[in-house]
Amino acid sequence: MDTAGLKRFCASFPAAEQTLHGEPSNILVYAVGGKTFAYFKTSEPERWRFSFRVTPERFVELTDQPGIKPARWMGRWYWVTVVDVRRVPEEYLRELVTWSYRRALEKLSRKRRAELIGG
Repeated sequence: MDTAGLKRFCASFPAAEQTLHGEPSNILVYAVGGKTFAYFKTSEPERWRFSFRVTPERFVELTDQPGIKPARWMGRWYWVTVVDVRRVPEEYLRELVTWSYRRALEKLSRKRRAELIGG
């Protein structure tokens, strides 16, 4: 999956919000109900590096792979950064991002979840 496809995938989740933050952070954030589940770096030298949250077990597994590292400032909360998303199998990446989205959604109150996605 390329960067454009991954951006479309992140935006396709129910109630997903996309926010572009300029200087000094330069990130494109995907969130649900104000809870971030993924983001892209939008400035050089890290342009289009992609970060998302994973389980502690997956954190260890993923950060042992070349091209995947703990996310700057967020690694202690089990966020990883993928340097080039094209190098990660598409289905695996979809699974990881879906988990991150669901984790963010779970952090919302039941009332807020119902307001955003119904039921």
